[in-house]
Amino acid sequence: MSIPFAIAARHKGFNRAEIVDQNFMEFVQLWQGDAGSAPQADAPVLAGSALDARGFRELLESQLISRHLDLMARVLRVQNKVFYTIGSSGHEGNAMVARLTRHTDPAFLHYRSGGFMAERFRKLPGTDGKPRDPVMDSALSFAASKDDPASGGRHKVWGSKPLWVLPQTSTIASHLPKALGTAVAIEQARRIGHALPIPEDSITVCSFGDASSNHATAQTAFNAAAWTAYQKLPAPVLFVCEDNGIGISVKTPTGWVASNFQHRSNLDYFFADGLDLAEGYAQVQRAVEHCRRTRRPTFLHLKTTRVMGHAGTDFEIEWRSIEELVSVESTDPLLRSAAIALESGLYSKDELLNLYEATRKRCFAAAEEADTRPRLTSLADVMKPLAPYTPAAVEAEATRADYADKRLAVFGSEAKLPEHQPPRHLAIQINQALHDLLAKYPQALLFGEDVAQKGGVYTVTKGLNKAFKGSRVFNTLLDETMILGLAQGYANMGMLPMPEIQYLAYFHNACDQIRGEAASLQFFSNDQYRNPMVMRVASLGYQKGFGGHFHNDNSITALRDIPGLVVGCSSRGDDAAMMLRTMMALAKVDGRVCAFLEPIALYMTKDLYEAGDGQWQFAYPSLDHAMTLGEGRVYNESANDLVIFTFGNGVPMALRAAKTIEENHGWQIRVVDLRWLAPLNNEFIAEQARTAKRILVLDEGRRSAGVGEGVITAIVEGGSGATPMHRVVGADTFTPLAGAALLVLPGEAEVVAAAKLLATR
Repeated sequence: MSIPFAIAARHKGFNRAEIVDQNFMEFVQLWQGDAGSAPQADAPVLAGSALDARGFRELLESQLISRHLDLMARVLRVQNKVFYTIGSSGHEGNAMVARLTRHTDPAFLHYRSGGFMAERFRKLPGTDGKPRDPVMDSALSFAASKDDPASGGRHKVWGSKPLWVLPQTSTIASHLPKALGTAVAIEQARRIGHALPIPEDSITVCSFGDASSNHATAQTAFNAAAWTAYQKLPAPVLFVCEDNGIGISVKTPTGWVASNFQHRSNLDYFFADGLDLAEGYAQVQRAVEHCRRTRRPTFLHLKTTRVMGHAGTDFEIEWRSIEELVSVESTDPLLRSAAIALESGLYSKDELLNLYEATRKRCFAAAEEADTRPRLTSLADVMKPLAPYTPAAVEAEATRADYADKRLAVFGSEAKLPEHQPPRHLAIQINQALHDLLAKYPQALLFGEDVAQKGGVYTVTKGLNKAFKGSRVFNTLLDETMILGLAQGYANMGMLPMPEIQYLAYFHNACDQIRGEAASLQFFSNDQYRNPMVMRVASLGYQKGFGGHFHNDNSITALRDIPGLVVGCSSRGDDAAMMLRTMMALAKVDGRVCAFLEPIALYMTKDLYEAGDGQWQFAYPSLDHAMTLGEGRVYNESANDLVIFTFGNGVPMALRAAKTIEENHGWQIRVVDLRWLAPLNNEFIAEQARTAKRILVLDEGRRSAGVGEGVITAIVEGGSGATPMHRVVGADTFTPLAGAALLVLPGEAEVVAAAKLLATR
């Protein structure tokens, strides 16, 4: 049935929300079709439809809730009672996806998901046995109230812990990799014997717009899904592309989505009319059932439209013609739903209008109530879920050693346990620690490029694949975005992922998976959802005989700038083992996202002062030793003529330079290894600085964006700003190849020269 164009065309005012609202009421009032006899609840709403009358009534109610939440937001935004106006109008057909999936199917949603959320709320009764109230929950979120059950007032997000809707921010398409990762994790759990928090035949639902489908992050998820299916590995993800034909103001070419996805290998394509509940229901049903039955990645191309603009601030009349606007408004799916309601005989005109107005009143009443609820008023409240830390519990977990039998099975015998071996260099001790951690945590997984049979580019993961098999230590496709998406998916399903990023420079390709997604989840879900992980990254400079920028990357600031992220960097093997124990405990106990930077140039370093001295090899620490978050290491603690603050490669460099400086100036020198780069332990830094006569900050990062600025700030704010101080730091440039790299990175000679300069002050 076509929707009369004349109704939309009659209204040419500038407030398109009012026009869309009026269109619905006039459409119902002017409807002149023949009404049939109201079907029984379990009978088709219209002849030939797969949707029964009961289902239609409920879907219509969900559509109306979504629409009136949008209309309410537009009205109350100007009164500062609502703080978000990106609406779902035109996308209400996604309620069908919610109805045909389960509330235990994890959902990663597009921001135009009001219909989906209203319908999914029916899946889980409240404490009184009645369906939970999507209207009040949504109103609290719109009002940025502390009582918002999704984010605690931190952002307007579609989210619900009991409904398995993981909150998403509006970063374009960045949720697709972790949605696929969650689908893969559902199947991975069976292979490692891990108990899932959801049914084993669950699928993941991931919705996005047609414009977002072009984004590189979306494309990487589609490619990885097909790559997985090509190998006949299950990946039950339902990609729902809600195609409204436009992205803010950029139109999607007609037919582009179908042309781009309809014939892709290993990505099974289905089309559904999201504008027509009676027609589209069976189409959506086929896609959902196919995904659940075949466990294959499935692409549901859901036809939608967009009425009322991108958001309340988008005055479409300024850039779209009246003719185009009224044409779009005539395709409003609520008009088609009204026609079905009347044609089927389920509603009279008055009944439908009464339902429409009752829903309006319900939404406005909820919004007015939400406006009276408390909002976030202190910084402590805002930050509370960002970086939870329970030191005693973390320490207990980090030093837990109740897995002796598993260790013996992994290492072979008591005599082969790492603590019974002679001192070893960094790479071996990391390897031993990873064996230990995988034995300790049966839910832990280690994965990345080349980590399995090859044992990593630097053999750091050698033997792990053999010891723990391919279900727990495995290679991925060459795609850092997807590696981190997988990590989030595994974490969502209760596992402890240890993704490896082959080089720090490669992390920058995928930074948003940590910045925009992993590290933000606890914050935006008010600590209801967590995706713990320990990301290992081969890092920093000073590689010899190899490198250039992509293999000698000292850009640490990209990590240190991510709120809530724990960043650690060990310069020696025993520290690495203890730091990894603590990071895994932080992940397991507090859900933290951790980045472990491994200095490549120190992997195989055995000597400190001269060849053969073996002084940069250390004994493996016993299991009752871990490293407290923020705990540094101090060399020559009583010395105070010069204190050098540093980390990573700077530690052995500072120790070598200290010998020369002592000979030149007769000073006693203390070297402070920060070890933890985020958060910096400001109190520890200030304490070490207070007794110093001179201070040198050795930072292998870049002059304008390293670690040293934070160290100096801590020193100054700690009261030692008057102490003579100097910084030795990398240059603001990319790292060149071969020996030229040493021209841009700090060296021992520069440390010695800086001490000479300090001697004159």
